[in-house]
Amino acid sequence: MSSSSAEPAAEQHHRHAGGNSGPVPLAALIKEEARTERRAGAASSISGQEDGGVGGGVGEAPTRRPLLRYGCAAQSKKGEDFFLLRTDCARPSTSYSSPTSSHHPTFAVFAVLDGHNGNAAAIYTRDNLLNHVLSAMPRGLSRNEWLHALPRALVSGFVKTDKEFQTKGQTSGTTATFVIIDGWTITVASVGDSRCILDAQGGSVSLLTVDHRLEENVEERERVTASGGEVGRLSVVGGAEIGPLRCWPGGLCLSRSIGDIDVGEFIVPVPYVKQVKLSNAGGRLIIASDGIWDSLSSEVAAKCCRGLPAELAAKQIVKEALRTRGLKDDTTCVVVDIIPPDQTMRLPSPPKKMNKIKSLIFRKKGKVMSNKLTKQLSSVGMVEEIFEEGSAMLSER
Repeated sequence: MSSSSAEPAAEQHHRHAGGNSGPVPLAALIKEEARTERRAGAASSISGQEDGGVGGGVGEAPTRRPLLRYGCAAQSKKGEDFFLLRTDCARPSTSYSSPTSSHHPTFAVFAVLDGHNGNAAAIYTRDNLLNHVLSAMPRGLSRNEWLHALPRALVSGFVKTDKEFQTKGQTSGTTATFVIIDGWTITVASVGDSRCILDAQGGSVSLLTVDHRLEENVEERERVTASGGEVGRLSVVGGAEIGPLRCWPGGLCLSRSIGDIDVGEFIVPVPYVKQVKLSNAGGRLIIASDGIWDSLSSEVAAKCCRGLPAELAAKQIVKEALRTRGLKDDTTCVVVDIIPPDQTMRLPSPPKKMNKIKSLIFRKKGKVMSNKLTKQLSSVGMVEEIFEEGSAMLSER
């Protein structure tokens, strides 16, 4: 699908509610939505200081932006893992900017891409996805409106990246876990099984992604089969079935990816998107390919590197994964520490040791409360969930 000079070639699957008009670019819909919110008075709560070198959450008074410290470690088996580390991305010019500010608003991007059937899709996604996301964002938005529009722009960027790569006729595919940090707000979009977790201050670990593995994700299996795809294991001589569940044709273990032109329409590039806002206590993100997660649980990965700076933490996680399982696959880990601005370094604190009596008293209570804690993060002021959407249907996004 070609694009005009005035509108990005975003996914033209959305139509006006009136029903008679033709396809409308996603950027136009985002801008129209923002105008509606302004007319409703939403813009009155936005401070002009937010683009003058401070950060903050959606709909809140501005606060000082956090510091970011990051590290990356990797061990290669196939040469198909790639990553992106950028802390100086310029946010498009926004309205309500402070006229006296010399600080141009920036955001950070961190991504892990795990290619399969070659590295072409992973390289193309690394080099083009961010530009496609930004091309779907209209100009003239306030910072809060920009953050509000970001999830939909991420969907557009993923789909456009997939479409453009498929025109190259290469059969490679890739996972993509793409993290944008703007102040205290974290927005994550992902397809595949490269995972992002948040280790918040206080030791609570929460997932910011969903694994799109057919073996483990019942909803994705149901979606593929309802669409006419076949899900099953690899059949060998004698009729025996081996290995994980796969989608046929193609035999891919994932239900969502970028690329994979040879696997049919059942494998989609529409990402799961989640947006959260941290409190000013900060936290740690761990973004990694399945070479890590096939060896370590989210909790173990977070726990094994607590107290270490980001660069050493990434190395420690890779080391622990290799110690547990050996080098079976490309293994890549990015660690990002989001640190309060008045501290030179703030790391997730290791859990305090208990004596045996206290451990026995609190063990049962800890098990009961562990699953509730993640859901109650907003109530204790640690993490506020702003947005979450995982539908694979563009019409619902």
